[in-house]
Amino acid sequence: MSYKIGIDLGSTAIKAVIVKDTELIWKKAVPTAPGQEALARNLLDEGLAELAISNQDMEGISVTGYGKNLIANAHTVIDEVSANAWGVYLLSGRKARTVINIGGQDIKIIRLAEDGKLNDFKMNDKCAAGTGRFFEMAGRILDTPIYDFAALADKADASVSLNSTCAVFAESEIVSLIAKGTKKENIIRGLHESIARRIAGMMGNQDFADELYLDGGSANNGGLAVAIEDELLRDVYVLPHPQFTVAYGAACLLRSGTRDLSDCVKSAFKNYMKLQIC
Repeated sequence: MSYKIGIDLGSTAIKAVIVKDTELIWKKAVPTAPGQEALARNLLDEGLAELAISNQDMEGISVTGYGKNLIANAHTVIDEVSANAWGVYLLSGRKARTVINIGGQDIKIIRLAEDGKLNDFKMNDKCAAGTGRFFEMAGRILDTPIYDFAALADKADASVSLNSTCAVFAESEIVSLIAKGTKKENIIRGLHESIARRIAGMMGNQDFADELYLDGGSANNGGLAVAIEDELLRDVYVLPHPQFTVAYGAACLLRSGTRDLSDCVKSAFKNYMKLQIC
């Protein structure tokens, strides 16, 4: 019996998964820090030990993410857009057509064909506004865990308009609102709505087909998903464990070898890259 390993070395977290066929059977994440290869190796060793899997049972290791070239013994290196697209496509029961991925320092909007192939994508990595780093900043200023954002936003009795599309200026806005005595709940709802507007702006007038999935660690924030639904006037789905779909997709791409969509990514990159900047 063989198992596939997927490792996603992101800008804020390192995620590792173990996959049997296409079943996700183990997952874990740790914060990104110096010595990423050692951190990834420790994660993998932990997973293999918990499942009592030997190295001989492993089909191979596939890596992706910003630090994908740091793993010396990887069998396959997959670009993160391809891994994200394929992972969400499989986990959605092959229903996904559009993916909004909010990463640690960028936002990607990925469009898929009916067979899961990547059609095109848009990406904003020029500013931290609306990314995982942005939420970390807001949580620090508000002295509130990010995991509490959804519940607090639901208690808001008004939404606060945050006009800045740059993380630096948005931080100043939040500090100013706190100084004025604005309720934390209202600020958080305003944050969600601001990010939803930013995503809608990236999508523009393009006909992004159903079904639409919100992905990445920030997708665990249910309040954000609601804000995006209200802004786009359409259903937004969130898969279980959205932080791990990229690592999962990388692992599943290992199986076929030729399923790496790098050429398609490069083509889409030329047409859609970096349309939204701070």
